[in-house]
Amino acid sequence: MYQIKKTSYRLFFISIAISFLFLGLKQINHEDFGKDEFVNVLQDGMLAFTEPYGEWIVENGQLILPVKNEPGKRNNIWLKNIYRDFILELDFKFDTGTNSGVFMRTVNIADPVQTGIEIQIRDDYGKSPIDKNFCGSVYDIKEISENRVKKPGEWNHLKIMAEGTILSVFLNEGKVIDINLTNWEEAGKNPDGSANKFKTAYKDMTHPGRIGFQDHGGKVWYRNIRIKEL
Repeated sequence: MYQIKKTSYRLFFISIAISFLFLGLKQINHEDFGKDEFVNVLQDGMLAFTEPYGEWIVENGQLILPVKNEPGKRNNIWLKNIYRDFILELDFKFDTGTNSGVFMRTVNIADPVQTGIEIQIRDDYGKSPIDKNFCGSVYDIKEISENRVKKPGEWNHLKIMAEGTILSVFLNEGKVIDINLTNWEEAGKNPDGSANKFKTAYKDMTHPGRIGFQDHGGKVWYRNIRIKEL
């Protein structure tokens, strides 16, 4: 009887130890998972952005530019945090003729074109031929593989993946950009021999920088903006 009780106690303490070990591992796994979660940019309204906001507003869970501003009155809006390697996902729609963009790795927000990378957001529904300014393209650097943008007023889904020199863009669930920036070895020139407007070779555009949304003429709506650092 004593031996049975002794064995029972031993099994009881072993089960307790295993339970604590399991809870500890579960807690560690939960913490690790938390580090990999996407952050909802718009969950606190405008608090994720730096002033001035210009005409941009957050309403009904959407970042909206509700007016068509003339040159000189336009204002890009920028996230406060700095990002280098990340996955950014969002939905967007635009008015007829809208031109906008998503800036990334921007060092100087006063000169985003020359100190960052722009993924084009533009009304290109049904247009051809495709060039390096089309919606989803890396502006003036690389054209999309196919025109997947929807008509004005319809929501599109955009995903940008940036890790080191590798840059991928998905538009409406299809990959339209898949490039290695190391192939852009010379300032002002693309690998295909065409000229671009940039004073910095794109192989060097791997630094951390700001993410922003461009006001370049036309109304635009963004929603479900979420980002995960890599």
